[in-house]
Amino acid sequence: MKRGLIALLLLAAGGAFAGGSLDLRANETPLPVTADPQAIAKIPPGFRFVEPGTLTVAVSALNSPPLALLASDNRTRIGSDVDVARPLAGSLGLKLKLVPTAWEDWPLGIAAGRYDAALINIAVTEQRKQKFDFATYRVDSLAFSVKADSPIAAIRGPADLAGKRVIVGAGTNQERILLGWNEINEKAGKKPALPIYVTDDASSSLYIQSGRADVLLGPQSVAAYKAALNGTTKVVGLGPKKAFVAVTTKKGNGLAYAVQAAINGAIARGELATILARWGEEGESVGQSEVNPPGITYP
Repeated sequence: MKRGLIALLLLAAGGAFAGGSLDLRANETPLPVTADPQAIAKIPPGFRFVEPGTLTVAVSALNSPPLALLASDNRTRIGSDVDVARPLAGSLGLKLKLVPTAWEDWPLGIAAGRYDAALINIAVTEQRKQKFDFATYRVDSLAFSVKADSPIAAIRGPADLAGKRVIVGAGTNQERILLGWNEINEKAGKKPALPIYVTDDASSSLYIQSGRADVLLGPQSVAAYKAALNGTTKVVGLGPKKAFVAVTTKKGNGLAYAVQAAINGAIARGELATILARWGEEGESVGQSEVNPPGITYP
């Protein structure tokens, strides 16, 4: 990936962060929502929500700004995924119930009917489409982050990670990319990277700052946020692929089409653009929501 593109992406994301202009206190105020008759009409007849009259949504239990974090009261969930959940529920004429959920738990929670939907920065993949339905609302890029004073200047491909200690989340696209690059390195006679699995953002930061890990591979919006606000890390490369990020629902129950209509209404009214802008994610918007678009694939 060319350095110029990395710089442009950081500039676009950092514009909302520079000089502390991202006002977390202001972002604690919920944005207004609008009931959308067209979206309501798409709810399947007789659909049984987890709780009547309520949209129960799984969101990340981890502190992963700007996607999900705790407000100043240390209890209330805020972040771009939370902000997207609000107009979804409001557009469908429903109350919203947020359920903080570990990444590993959302698939079973959706399948078992514990949540109506999940918003945990879930990318559409062909494998996941076999079990879940998706309605897109963002385009996700991945980024390689290192300590601010790291000698690593750029990561463009597998050879740049040979022998490095790389933080990834278990069961994520990041992990699949890393393992695929390890196979390429091993075939080329190079040492594979060592995957390091941690369960929260605080641990990731500690591993990077203490030198226990060399690289963190994660969502670009999170990487840009941390680099711009804290200055303790820097982004040195972008992942090889982009993917659609989507609201995830149970396969075949029809709710995805109501969610799609709600998202498209939020796009038309400018609500989604406002949400993404206030969290520095302007460059990740979609023109309209799609149900089950082509998913990201791997060799």
